[in-house]
Amino acid sequence: MEIERKFLIETKMDIAHLEYDDIIQGYVCLEPEIRVRKKGGKYYRTDKSDGEMVREETETEIPLSVYNNLMENREGGILTKRRYYMPYGKYTIEIDEYKGGLKGLVTAEVEFSTVEEANAFIPPNFLGTEVTFDKRYKNKNLASSGKIPDLQD
Repeated sequence: MEIERKFLIETKMDIAHLEYDDIIQGYVCLEPEIRVRKKGGKYYRTDKSDGEMVREETETEIPLSVYNNLMENREGGILTKRRYYMPYGKYTIEIDEYKGGLKGLVTAEVEFSTVEEANAFIPPNFLGTEVTFDKRYKNKNLASSGKIPDLQD
């Protein structure tokens, strides 16, 4: 079970000192969501249920050959991003700085153990607009559209 909230980071932050992973991911299927990802030197297949803040998630490490085959047969584009890990109290805020056509988009996700904990979380000031419930900011939709959503729409 994955319980997380997602936010935009709308102000410039100095995050270069944080630990990070470079991520490349694509979607084998958008409905149901099946994602393949290269993160560091490892490759993963992730199945996710539909939902917003709470979703079922199963992640399995796969060999490079399977990753390459699945990426060749993906739906939509490829997301590339750098994920920074920022300690914040008992949480780790994962900050995604997107590359390519999504350059300029920076989001942050915080994972929780329970829905109650997620609802009680008071985000720090540097986290901007919450987009947890805005489907346009789901990674599968960002990969499909290849463009940054306009908050005014």
